[in-house]
Amino acid sequence: MALQFHQFECRSDNYGVLVHDPEANVTASIDAPEEAAILKALEHTGWTLTHVLVTHHHGDHTEGIAGLKQKFGVRVIGPAAEASKIPTLDETVSGGDTIRFGGFDVAVYDTPGHTLGQVNYHIPEARVAFTGDTLFALGCGRVFEGSHDQMWQSMQTLRANLPADTTIYCGHEYTLANAKFALSVDPKNSALLERAAKIEALRAAGQPTLPTNMEAELATNPFLRADDPGIQAHLGMTGAPLDKVFSEIRSRKDSF
Repeated sequence: MALQFHQFECRSDNYGVLVHDPEANVTASIDAPEEAAILKALEHTGWTLTHVLVTHHHGDHTEGIAGLKQKFGVRVIGPAAEASKIPTLDETVSGGDTIRFGGFDVAVYDTPGHTLGQVNYHIPEARVAFTGDTLFALGCGRVFEGSHDQMWQSMQTLRANLPADTTIYCGHEYTLANAKFALSVDPKNSALLERAAKIEALRAAGQPTLPTNMEAELATNPFLRADDPGIQAHLGMTGAPLDKVFSEIRSRKDSF
């Protein structure tokens, strides 16, 4: 039986996601940005929370864990490298690990950059991944704790492991701003121009732009495409090392 998903808004620009395996009757929250919003989502779906899968330690992804653990006795799983910053963890994971959720295997990837220990979760059988604040629709996370090189390596990890038909759930509704920036470094990309117009219409109508999918990101997200000749030419970096091209893109976004 297929997994079921429920995405919902919380905080100012976060998205929460519930993942439900109806056969095993287990439900996971991907991160826990806000307890009240998660409780409302659970009431809406009728699901009972059993797990929280944590991507990284920032408060807008962990604030609701303690209350949910008290209410439901959930099993909290998160990055080993950030265990000291997430005291509610019951189980720690690192890249290369596989955990079991209901009837499904969940692959864990190390994706440092935004934080030093961030992990992403991928359920290959369900063709879905949860990228936290690593990969956004048309963007990537701001590099707070790690380095540009680490974030570029994380982009390459996701490119190598997530097939084009993978649905991507990420942590924030940043897509409209990301689209405007993407056009500044990749202005002749017809797929990006078309996508940006659709995103603008969605946001004008108050609709979410997420989830996205890997096919769209590979075609339009500049942070995955440091090897694209058009982007390199626009930046005046044709033939430059890819990590340098990525770093230039990330630096431009920081001041955009």
